[in-house]
Amino acid sequence: MATPTKVSAVAEITNDFKESNAAVLTEYRGLTVAQLKQLRVSLGQDTKFSVVKNTLTAIAAKEAGVEAFNDQLSGPTAIAFIKGDAVAAAKSLTDFAKANKQLVIKTGYFEGKALNASEVAALAALESRELQLAKVAGILKAPAAAAARIIDALRLKLEEENGAPAAAEAPAAEEAPEAAAEAPAEAPAAEEN
Repeated sequence: MATPTKVSAVAEITNDFKESNAAVLTEYRGLTVAQLKQLRVSLGQDTKFSVVKNTLTAIAAKEAGVEAFNDQLSGPTAIAFIKGDAVAAAKSLTDFAKANKQLVIKTGYFEGKALNASEVAALAALESRELQLAKVAGILKAPAAAAARIIDALRLKLEEENGAPAAAEAPAAEEAPEAAAEAPAEAPAAEEN
């Protein structure tokens, strides 16, 4: 008979599965509370790292339609539910696992596809979303920058062919109105004599 706490726990885990775009199943045997806290901090706010009961997680995964964790739920289990950047979270998990051999990455899923431990490591090796967006922006900006350089080179060439650069002509045009303004002031002084 299911108790209200177990029903609530299954509902919470099911909700975590449905709201996340990726999840990584780990075994944390031997990690201290301080190390788990350090891991949670390194994962950021978009990733929820939860210690879970295997039987309740199996029920929740089935209800959520996640089959990646079949036959993997044994031993002390924790799941990282990733709602944000899956690459950054996978990188944090693999980096932590390298530094703390007690954390074992078992399996995972990303956008509905099951991943084994080596595929989670491959996901972690990808570039972050921000870096990928920066590269795309650079690629999109390159033609406009090249066009601006070409137009500026044409302007410089035309200036050389015409003799004087346009920048040198602009100050001369600005000085002319000042000279015109000074001339009328001197003229009335000459008439008074």
